Order: sequence, then structure tokens, then C-alpha cells
Amino acid sequence: MTSTDARAEAEDSGPSGYAAARLRLLQEEARSGPPRRAALAELTDDWLTGLFTAGSEGLRGVSLVAVGGYGRGELSPRSDLDLLLLHDGSDSGAVAALADRLWYPVWDLGLALDHSVRTPAEARKTASDDLKVQLGLLDARHLAGDLGLTAGLRTAVLADWRNQAPKRLPELQELCAERAERQGELQYLLEPDLKEARGGLRDATALRAVAASWLADAPREGLADARRRLLDVRDALHLATGRATDRLALQEQDQVAAELGLLDADTLLRQVYEAARVVSYASDVTWREVGRVLRSRAVRPRLRAMLGGGKPVAERSPLAEGVVEQDGEVGLARAARPERDPVLPLRAAAAAAQADLPLSLHAVRRLAAAVRPLPTPWPAEAREQLVTLLGSGRPTIEVWEALEAEGLITRLLPDWERVRCRPQRNAVHIWTVDRHLIETAVRASELTRRVGRPDLLLVAALLHDIGKGWPGDHSVAGEIIARDVATRIGFDRTDAAVLATLVRHHLLLIDTATRRDLEDPATVRSVAEAVGSQGTLELLHALTEADALATGPAAWSSWRGSLVADLVKRVSAVLAGDAPEEPEAVAPTAEMERLAIEACRTGGPVLSLRAQTEPLDTEAEPGTGPEDPEPLGVELLIAVPDQPGVLPSVAGVLAMHRLTVRTAELRALDLPDGVEGSVLLLNWRVAAEYGSLPQAARLRADLVRALDGSLDIAARLAERDAAYPRRRGVVAPPARVTVAPAASRLATVIEVRAHDAPGLLHRIGRALETARVRVRSMHVSTLGANAVDAFYVTGTKGEPLPGEEAASVARSLEEALRS
Repeated sequence: MTSTDARAEAEDSGPSGYAAARLRLLQEEARSGPPRRAALAELTDDWLTGLFTAGSEGLRGVSLVAVGGYGRGELSPRSDLDLLLLHDGSDSGAVAALADRLWYPVWDLGLALDHSVRTPAEARKTASDDLKVQLGLLDARHLAGDLGLTAGLRTAVLADWRNQAPKRLPELQELCAERAERQGELQYLLEPDLKEARGGLRDATALRAVAASWLADAPREGLADARRRLLDVRDALHLATGRATDRLALQEQDQVAAELGLLDADTLLRQVYEAARVVSYASDVTWREVGRVLRSRAVRPRLRAMLGGGKPVAERSPLAEGVVEQDGEVGLARAARPERDPVLPLRAAAAAAQADLPLSLHAVRRLAAAVRPLPTPWPAEAREQLVTLLGSGRPTIEVWEALEAEGLITRLLPDWERVRCRPQRNAVHIWTVDRHLIETAVRASELTRRVGRPDLLLVAALLHDIGKGWPGDHSVAGEIIARDVATRIGFDRTDAAVLATLVRHHLLLIDTATRRDLEDPATVRSVAEAVGSQGTLELLHALTEADALATGPAAWSSWRGSLVADLVKRVSAVLAGDAPEEPEAVAPTAEMERLAIEACRTGGPVLSLRAQTEPLDTEAEPGTGPEDPEPLGVELLIAVPDQPGVLPSVAGVLAMHRLTVRTAELRALDLPDGVEGSVLLLNWRVAAEYGSLPQAARLRADLVRALDGSLDIAARLAERDAAYPRRRGVVAPPARVTVAPAASRLATVIEVRAHDAPGLLHRIGRALETARVRVRSMHVSTLGANAVDAFYVTGTKGEPLPGEEAASVARSLEEALRS
């Protein structure tokens, strides 16, 4: 039967005819989705029009209006009919009689009805008092009667909405937030409410209302498809259950999946989550834009009065190379060239997360459209920026979602596609696989002070469940993937092996601690054999805790934590039986010897700057590649006669020149025979925070002044910090300073783990100078946003510090870094 035949039957046969035509329409397998919803709305339109025409003969100044979802022409099988009987108030009695002739046939069929009878003035008054009514009227659609009356109301309601938008939109946003708090996030729930949960159909309707205000608009790419998919699932849910429900219960998911022709319930949930993610991201962007516009409107009159007219220009504050903060968002600098800078997406993301600011939609889309793929393996900066992003705590989530919304994550990490939006049918897990991985990285960022390699901890957190996208044991599959990913992003073979081990055994500690007898020596030995080293055990312990905390409240407790800690202590004792090999001394290069001899001859610092660059892409098409090599960093060699204050002076001068220290070594250099004196050699890799690199002559001049005391570095750094407004950013865990037991026979090793920041090495150096200890050598590594520094210190006579004195130095250094 065609839709025309169905309408004719409905018109000819009254309610029973409509019911039969409706049933046949819903049973048509060839028609589903938007065509079926539109056909059902059209069929209902014709039936209600017939009822209205029959009951309103001779009546003027009245019309029948569909509102809400029915007004949009979208009727699911069990949708309510939202109707407004609009009249001019001239004959209330006749209008009441007409209402009875309309409402009772609907109720007789068992259809849900949301109805009202109002004049235009009453409708507008009710809308001004009730936001939900106003939202429904924004989708008002004429069905029958006085078209002019309906058109007048639509025009008035839209005008009211636009005039009142500065007041009503914050109310709408608060309404959405309250609903999200009650219902949760659709993209993570195992039994989601398709309509009420965050990212559901209510939020999609709210975005339409924002667009109707003309104040802001939602990102449109993918939004219509996401909304259609949610409506399709709701249609199938209504047909499968025979009820007007929006909750996708577990016991009904297989039937709903079959109704939609999907493989299984997991495939169904993944599609729902993907759609919800699109709606949620569009909501975040839209409400952010609404806030920006409203703030701008509030500030602009005052600025115009102060500036004498003209449109104010938003201030752009640099955050990193090619990255700026503007109007509360992170965007790209005017000179940024994504097509020539493949690290830019990660650099922008890391800067945004560190500053706890959102990435602007325009910036993300420009990056997605223009940026080149990263080479394999990644350059060091790309890997460091990824680690910084992962180590930024809670702000990482919003930034990661912005990258993922535009497809940048799967371009950086292709294996991510298999875990994206993948549900976890486990009552303990509260997140999808991909969100759980990010949550684990967030939790791991709080534990970075407990490990010597926070970069490996954070990347392992990101990858530990990556094998869940593959058949079989996800730990076994994940080990292979993790090794491949680690190699691709630039870790060496040793680090890749550690990451593979962490992923393979990420459940080992918690499973063994809770399921095995820890008094059995064989249990502890088996764990020690699997882990292999103290460093890996340390990382695995932190990863175990982060993984459990990110799983859900039922996955971790003080009891479980104590069991795992007991196991780790026992395994550590077994591993300590293997004496560590002493590191071999590295012979100085000819360049180092030349600088050392020159420093002895001149009695002052001598330095060498050598830029490291990315080679030109010889295979790029003409006009698409960079004209010059892109700078990746600078190797800085400094030789200086041994004297007090070298470390804080050098570190302070670099901080003054906005140079970020990525790696650093300091050691005493043995001079060739016949050359008297003692020289300290500093071999550092540095990079400019943004802008061009400083000239070597300026660095040396400032270093000379710092060493002779004529340059007050601390004051200069404090003055610079005071000149810039303090940004809202990540609250990093406090610094941790420990004495490494039995790490060296010749010196005491003090380890510092802290959040990397300008002037950190300068502060450490000053604190060590104050403690009157001598730095024999140091090994500094900046891993993302974390500094992991080891200082080999001695007393004034060159001997290791006694135990109590070493502990006192560590405490004073920790206090200095926390003050």
C-alpha cells in the first residue's frame, strides 16, 4: 500500500482506519529511519486535519499546531503527539468543543498526547515562564485552520527567543547540565537513556534552539547523521518493546540490534556511543561559543567607552611555537604553518592541556585539513609533546576529545580506531575502552613522582588495553601492538621492550596479589621473572594503581592497595639480588676537549651551539614542502672552570632566554696531560619555547655576568613572571626528592622528580649550593611535562654524604621546590 492509499484509508475510515494504516506503515520492512518517521508524521497530519475540519465547520480564528518532535515532522512508533489548539479568543466555548473532538479520538487509540489550548498571547506568556514550552514552540508547524494565526505565533515566538537569548540561553545550558548530572553521559552508559542522557536527543534539540537564537551555532559536520542514528535506534527500541521508552536496557539490545540489521549488541552500542560523542562535542563547542559571545557583549560597551569607539581586538598570548591563547581558547599563531609542521597538533594539544584551556574548533579543523603525517619514527619533540599531553591531568580529556572529533587521534595512532567507542560489558568498568585508557593516563599523571620514567608510565597507561580491539587475550595482543606503537613514536628498542612488558603484564600484580599465596616463594619468583627489573616493577606498580582507579570505584581499595604493595616489596627483594652493572664512562669528543682547553686558557665559560634540524623532504611536491629545514632543538656544550654556582648560573641564564632544557649532563672533565686546572662540562639539549633561538654571544655574556655575580638571575626571572598574568593551568603533584640507596660508591645520588617549569634547574642548583654540597655530575631528563633529575653530590672533601646528612639535603631541597 502506498502512502497515498494509507492517507485515503485514514481519512475515509476515521480512527480505526488511521490505526490500521499506521500499523501497516510500521510493519513495512522496506521503509525505516527518516522516511518512515516522515511518513508516519504525514499520515498523522492527514488524520488530525480530517478531525479538525469535521469539528471546526463555521469556526473562525482557530488553528491546529504541531510542536516539539511532532512539529519537526519526526514521529517514532511510540512518540507523543504534541499539539497546540491555537485560537483568537473570540469563541471559547466552540474552541473547547473542538478540543474534545480532537483529543478523545487520540486517547481512544491509546496514543500519548501532550496538548494545550491557548491564544497567541497566552502561548507567549507561558513560553516566557516555562523554557520547555518555549523550546517546543520553536518547532511549531501548522497543521490545519487559520494559517495566519499560526504564522503570527511562529514569528512572535522566534522574535521573543532571539530578543531574550542572552537570558534564556544560560538557563538552557543550566537545564542541560542538570539533566546530564542526573542521567550521565550517553557515550559511556551500558543502559543509556537515548533522550535524556548527555549527548542524547534532548541535547540535539537544545543545539537547534541555540542556532535559532542567531547568537551562536553548533558544528554541523556529522551532527545531523548522529541525531538520525539516535532516532533510528529509538524507533527500533519502540518496535522491539512495544513501549514508549527511551532507555536502551541490556536485555533489549540484541533485539534492537537485529531490528537495525546490526551484527550484535556491541555494534549497536558502539554506534550509539559514536553518535553521542558527536552531539556532546558539538554541545561543548556551542556552549563555549555562547559564553564567549555573551562575555563579549557585556564587555564591549565598556571597552568602547574607554577606547573611544572601535571594535576591540582580542589579545593573543603565545603558549608555544605556533600556538597562542586568544579569548579563552588555544588557537594557532598567524605565522603557524601546519602543512610544514607535523608536530603542531601535538604541540598545540599539549599547550592547551597544560594551560587547562580548550582547543578552538577552527584550530583543530585547520590542523586536520592541512597537517602532514608524522615521519616514522616520530621526531623527539613529537614524542615529548605526546607525553606532556598525557601528563597534564584532567584537562587532557577535553583536548583529546577535540582531536578525536576531527580524526586526528586515529591519524596519529591508527590502532586507536579499534578501541574507539568500544563498550565494556563489565559492571566494574564505567567507561568505554578508549575513555578508560585516557582516564588511566590522567590517574597515572598523579603518580609520576613515584617512578623514574614517567614518560613510559604515561604511554603504558595509554596503551595498556589497546589489545581489546582484537580477538583473544587483550594483554597478549596488546603487547605486540604496544611494541609496534612504541617503535613508531620513537622509543628505542630497550624502552619499547619495557612498554611491551608493561602492557603484557598490566594485570599481573593485581591478579597475583588478590588470587595467589604471597607466602609461596614460587609466586614471588614467577612475578620477578616476568617483570625482570626494579625499574619495570616500579612502573608496573604505578600502572596497576592508575588502571584500577580509572576502572571504577569497585576496582581499587586500601585493602587491594596493601596487597599489591606487599607483593611489590617481596618481588623487589628478589630482584635486588642481581648486582647492577657499573655504567661505562663516556670518552670526551674532540669538540669537548677543545672547549675545555679554551675555558682553562681564558678563565671563563666557553660554549658551542649547534642546531639540530629536520632534513628536507625531497619527495614533496613543488610548493608543498618547507623551503628551509625546520629547527628541532639545539645541542649546547658549555665548558667552564670549576667554581661554585655553575649549575644555577647556567640554568638561570637559559631560563631567562626562554630555552627549555630537554636533556642535560654535567660532569668534571679530565684534561689532557700538560693542561692544568679543573673544568666542568655541560652537555645539554635545549629548545626555544617559541620564537627564534638566542645568539651564542648573548648567552655567553649573560653567563659571565651570572658567574661573577653582576646579574641577579632570580630577580630577573621573578620580574618576568610578574609581567605576565597567571594562567589557570594544571595543578601538578608536588615535587619529590629522594636519596637513591646504594646507587654509587663514589657519591650520594639525590633524585628529583618535579613538574618541569622555567627556572626549575636554577632553583635546584641554588638549593644544592645553599646545602654546601658539590655536584660531581648530574643527569637531567625532561620527559614531557616531568623533570626526572639525578644529582651525584659529595661533601666538600669529595666523599659521599653520610646517611643523615643526605636525608637532610633531600628534605631541604624538597622544601625549597615546594615553597
